[in-house]
Amino acid sequence: MLHKTNNRLLFLFLFIFVGSAFSKASTKIPPTDSPRLINIINFIRQTDYRLQDADSLLFDATEKQIQLMKKYNLVGTFLLQYDALINPDYQKLLKNELTPDFEIGAWWEITQPHVEAAGITWRGKHRWVSTANIAFTTGYTQEEREKLVDVYMAKFKQIFGRYPKSVGSWFIDSHTLLYMYEKYQIVASSNCKDQVGTDGYTLWGGYWNQAYYPSKLNAYMPAQTKESQIPVPIFRMLGSDPIYQYDMGVGTSGQGVITLEPVYRDGGMNKNWTTHFLKSIVDQPSLAFNYAQAGQENSFTWDEMKTGLEMQFPILDSLRNAGKIRVETLEQSGLWFKKMFDHTPATAVTALDDYRDQGNKSVWYNSRYYRANLYWEKQGFRFRDIHLFDEGLKSAYYDKPGTGGQFFYSTLPFIDGFFWSTQTERAGLRLVKNENGQQQELILKNPSVKESAKDKLLITCTDQFENTFTITLSEQNIDVGCQPKDKKLNWFLELKVPKERLDQLPFQAVENKSIDALFQDFAYKISFKKGYITKGNGNDYVFRLYPSQHTVAIDMHASL
Repeated sequence: MLHKTNNRLLFLFLFIFVGSAFSKASTKIPPTDSPRLINIINFIRQTDYRLQDADSLLFDATEKQIQLMKKYNLVGTFLLQYDALINPDYQKLLKNELTPDFEIGAWWEITQPHVEAAGITWRGKHRWVSTANIAFTTGYTQEEREKLVDVYMAKFKQIFGRYPKSVGSWFIDSHTLLYMYEKYQIVASSNCKDQVGTDGYTLWGGYWNQAYYPSKLNAYMPAQTKESQIPVPIFRMLGSDPIYQYDMGVGTSGQGVITLEPVYRDGGMNKNWTTHFLKSIVDQPSLAFNYAQAGQENSFTWDEMKTGLEMQFPILDSLRNAGKIRVETLEQSGLWFKKMFDHTPATAVTALDDYRDQGNKSVWYNSRYYRANLYWEKQGFRFRDIHLFDEGLKSAYYDKPGTGGQFFYSTLPFIDGFFWSTQTERAGLRLVKNENGQQQELILKNPSVKESAKDKLLITCTDQFENTFTITLSEQNIDVGCQPKDKKLNWFLELKVPKERLDQLPFQAVENKSIDALFQDFAYKISFKKGYITKGNGNDYVFRLYPSQHTVAIDMHASL
């Protein structure tokens, strides 16, 4: 532990370092109609069978989190799992130590006392387990899900005198979420970041970071219409690295973690990473708003999270005092979202500075119709990811329980740079020029990213031959245009996939102006408003998108 003098020096260094880093990027405070929101969410378990002396260690972590937040006058949300909810020690701690500015809500992992209070048989080996079909409502019938909600809400109201307004989890199914809204008027929820196989939970292809209104049939799928959406915004947790998280574990069955969580040495424990991550949230284009979740589950214990939190909170405090972020509760963010947006807005996460100094850049775009990721490397550029959204795709767990230790949620792939890649070969949609029958990849560089309308992102780059490309991402369309230096330039967009991954492609038919696809028995179509398509044999390429008058225009409305 540092002496008090060294603590003061460390704080002074952090203040100067962070202020300098952010001032280099921009001295402009984000406009009030495009705020940068930070939720500090700490969720509370009573016990964890993986830890010796778990009950006391977990309580100590929560107690220390409260003390640190109060030291910096940072408000936040504490979410209680049922086993912690019924513990008098946690009740006393939260009632006595939290000011009215804090929020107390529900953490939706299912435990033995919760299940038994609802009259259901517990199937776990311990009072709490992480097994998907036991710890989450995806593993219970719709009737059981409602019983679990009713029991929790009644107990919460008995203790705190009201129902919770926020309910978070790694994942909450749509039936449960809608029931919570209709009967208990919750206003906000949260779920896990996109990940593959981490802890047995796969969430892939969803609205990246930020927040969305889910479909009534599928809580992972953004809805397109007001009639089909659950009017509870779901905020994506953990603060994923916009450049490197995606490719963690590419070519394998699972991912590593680079997030704002303070226990990860390459993420939220790393001062350099944290500063770059928050700079991308605060200072770079994001359209409607930008968002990150800070905080940590108490199962990691205070010794593990202490270093990261004590580094992060002074940074958040400085940004808050400078007017660059709003630190607020999950309920406050949910109420703001519902006031501002009738349906899921278009948003973006822009990361043009690489904390590893390797020259990589990433832009994420979301709307209620699709998400897309543009990725720059030193010697490459590609659309790394495009997934389409359709509220008609019903979750496999909507009306029947899942079985086994994992759950899987997906959207509709058009480009999937993770599942369609190997460790040595990356799938993606790339720009290529054809000159006298010879193909050469076009390498875009020095991207300029602008918000050209409330739902439109404009990215301008030049290639190695000084041709200028403009990529426009709007709510229902992706347009790629070129101003060629040489008017004879012959270019196209080409999808290549490693041979080992060709059997994973969803494409059923490639026509001149459209592609028909099938994923999890759900049919969808990608249409082209401008340009045309040629089909490859897979060994050379999957398809090519040729421009008309130097423009390719893709319709991202997925429905047939």
